[in-house]
Amino acid sequence: MNLERVKLLVKEGEGLSVEFKEKYTSKIDRDIVAFANTRGGVILLGVRDDGKIVGETLTNKLKSAINDLARNCEPSISVKKISKLDKIVVVEIDEGDEKPHSCGSGYFRRLDAVTQKMSQKEVRAIFKETNMVSFESLFSEDFTPADMSLAKIKIFLREARVSYRVNKANLISLLSSLGIFQKDRIKNAGVLMFASKVEKFIPHSEAILIACKGRDKRYIYDRKDVRDDLVAQLNEALMFVRKHLNVRSEIHGVNRRDIYEIPLKALREALVNALIHRDYNMQGTSIYVEVYDDRVVIVNPGGVPSGITKLNFGKESIRRNLVIADLFHRMGMVERVGSGIKKMRDLMNEAGLKEPVFETENFFRVIFPRDPRYSLKREMPGMVGSKGLGKGWEKGLGERVGRKLGKNERCILVAMLENKNVTIQELSGLMGISTTAVENNIKKLKRKKIIKRVGPAKGGHWEVIER
Repeated sequence: MNLERVKLLVKEGEGLSVEFKEKYTSKIDRDIVAFANTRGGVILLGVRDDGKIVGETLTNKLKSAINDLARNCEPSISVKKISKLDKIVVVEIDEGDEKPHSCGSGYFRRLDAVTQKMSQKEVRAIFKETNMVSFESLFSEDFTPADMSLAKIKIFLREARVSYRVNKANLISLLSSLGIFQKDRIKNAGVLMFASKVEKFIPHSEAILIACKGRDKRYIYDRKDVRDDLVAQLNEALMFVRKHLNVRSEIHGVNRRDIYEIPLKALREALVNALIHRDYNMQGTSIYVEVYDDRVVIVNPGGVPSGITKLNFGKESIRRNLVIADLFHRMGMVERVGSGIKKMRDLMNEAGLKEPVFETENFFRVIFPRDPRYSLKREMPGMVGSKGLGKGWEKGLGERVGRKLGKNERCILVAMLENKNVTIQELSGLMGISTTAVENNIKKLKRKKIIKRVGPAKGGHWEVIER
C-alpha cells in the first residue's frame, strides 16, 4: 500500500473491500471479521463516510489495540499491516484461511459497502458455498492489462463519479484498488467488466434476447445475442425490452410522459440481479431475456445461493459474485442492502400490475406478466393463429383499393385503417415479422399508391388513399 493508492481508495469511496472510519473504536473488530470472512480489505482510520480526511494518529498503543482485537477473534486473525500514510492510518486485512471468523459481537460479512451481522444458520450455509473459489475470483489465463478497454474503464469511473484520469501508466493501480488485479494477473471479474473482447476469454458469458409471437418459442421474430461486457449486456437487454413493450403517453400540461406496460425500473432491477447473481461456473448456459405476448421472462443460470430460504427470500441478500456486485454498486446500480426483490414487487404494485413470479431452482427466473389492458397486439386477419380473412372482407378491401394484395400487405393496411398513427415497431409486433419485412411491405403499398405518409417520420401519420 502506498500513498497514491490510498488517495485513489478515498476517491473511489467505500466498497466491498474498503471501509472508512472517522476515528478508532474497538468496534472495528466487526469490520476486521467481515473482511476476513469475505475477500479481505482495508480500513482507513481518519476518513469520514463522505470521504473527507480528518486524520488519525498512529501510536504503538493503537497498533497494539488493533492487533489484540484481531487475535481475540475466533479463529484469530492476523492483521497484514498497519501503517500511516499522510494523515490516514491504514489497516490491511487478508481474506481468512479458516472461515468463518467471529468476534465478541458475532459473525459478520461484507456486502457491497456494508458490514452485516449473520446468524449461525447463515454462517453454515454461506460458508459451505463461499469457501469454494468462485469463478469471478479465478485468474484469467493469458489475459494481460493490454486486453483491457480503457474506454470501458472510463465509462465505469464516470458512472461511479470518480474523478480519476486513468491511463496505461496508472491502470494497474486502479485495477488493484478495485480488487480485480493481484499477483500480476487479472481476475475473471475484471474480464467480465472491462475486457475489450470478453468472448475471447469467457465465451459463455452472453445474453440471448428473443421476442416471440404468441406464448411460446415457436415463432421468434426478433433475436439478438450479446457477447460483450456485463454493462453492455445490461444496456442492450434494456433497449431490446423497450423495443418490444407497448407504451402509452400521458399529457400533463405541456409535459408528455411515456408509460411502459411494465415499469422499466423493475425490469432493470431484474436484469442487474441476473448479471450479478449468475453462476458463471455453469458453462454452456446464458442469460435469457424472453418477450412473449403475455409476459417477459428473465433467466439466469444458478438458483438462489445457499442460505436463502422461502422465509428470508427477498429480505436477505447473499451475493454469488461479490466483486461484480461491488462494481455495480459503485455505479449506483445496486442498493447497499438486498432490496432488489422487494423493489420489483413494489414497482409492479405501484403501477397497478400483478407482482412478478420468481422461480428458483437450477435457473433463477423472474416472470413479469404483461397487462392486456395496454396491449396493442390484437388478432388481425391473415395473422398466424387467426381464422383467416374471409371472402367478404377480402372482396371489400379489394374493391376499396382496386388492387390484389398479399397477406402481409392486407394486415398492414387493416392496421393503418384502424390506427393511422401505428408505428413500424407496433406492426412488427402485431404481425410477428421483422421490422425490415414490415418496411418492405410498406414500400410495396407506396409503389402501388395505396398508402402515403403525411408529415415527418415522428409526429406524422399514415393515410390510405381512397379509390
